[in-house]
Amino acid sequence: MKDIKFLHKDNFDYEKYVNMVKEYHKNGKIFNWFDYIYDCVNGDYTKVFWADLEPNPYLVDWLKQNVITKQDKTACVIGCGVGDDAEILSEYGYKVTAFDISQSAIDLCKNRYQNSKVTYLVADLFDYPKDWFENFDVVYECNTIQVLPNEYRKKARVAMSSLIAKDGYILVSCRSREENTMQEVIPLPLSKLEMDEFIYIDGLKEISFEAYDDTQEPPLPHFWGIYKKS
Repeated sequence: MKDIKFLHKDNFDYEKYVNMVKEYHKNGKIFNWFDYIYDCVNGDYTKVFWADLEPNPYLVDWLKQNVITKQDKTACVIGCGVGDDAEILSEYGYKVTAFDISQSAIDLCKNRYQNSKVTYLVADLFDYPKDWFENFDVVYECNTIQVLPNEYRKKARVAMSSLIAKDGYILVSCRSREENTMQEVIPLPLSKLEMDEFIYIDGLKEISFEAYDDTQEPPLPHFWGIYKKS
C-alpha cells in the first residue's frame, strides 16, 4: 500500500508533499492531486493538513461589519475544502454554493454537515455552470490561486471575478510574497502585483487591503483583499 500518512495533518511532510505535486504536474495531471489529498484521509476531515477546522477570522469580521440586507443574497465558496467558511456564510443568511474539484472533499463536507443549508457540489472553476456567471453577491476565495501553476493562476482569477454579481464582492485570502521571490515554492504565495490584477485587469474596485502575519510559528505573511464589481 502506498505511503499516504505523510499527507495527514499530524504527520505532514512538506518535502514529500512538494515532490508529489511536482510529479502530478510533470504527468500533466494539474488538478488530480487535490482529490488525492482528501481521499487519503479516508473520511476523517480532521486529518486534512491544510484545514484549520474553523472559519477564517477575517471572513468572520467582514461578515459582522458588512451586513448585506438584500433578500435572497447569494455567496459562492471556491475550493470549499472541508466547509468551515461555507457554513459561516450560511449562518449569516447567505444562500451558499460551495464547490470543489475534488469529489472526496465534497463527500467530507456532506458527511460533516449532514443538516447543512449549503449546496455542496463538485465543479470546475474553469468550466462552471453557465447560470453562475455574475450571479453571486459574495465570492470567497481562500488559497486556491496559490496552489495553481503558471497560466492557471491568471485564468483562475479571471474566472473568479466573472462569478461576482453587479455590486457584489470578492473576498480574497492568501499567503503573500515579495515580487520576484519564492518563484519555485509550492504552493506559490501571491505577490501584490498579482492581487492588483483584480483591479487593473478585471476592473474591480479595491475596497480594502491588508497585509498581515498569521499566528503560526514561525508566522507566515498573508494578504486579505476585498474587491467590488461596480
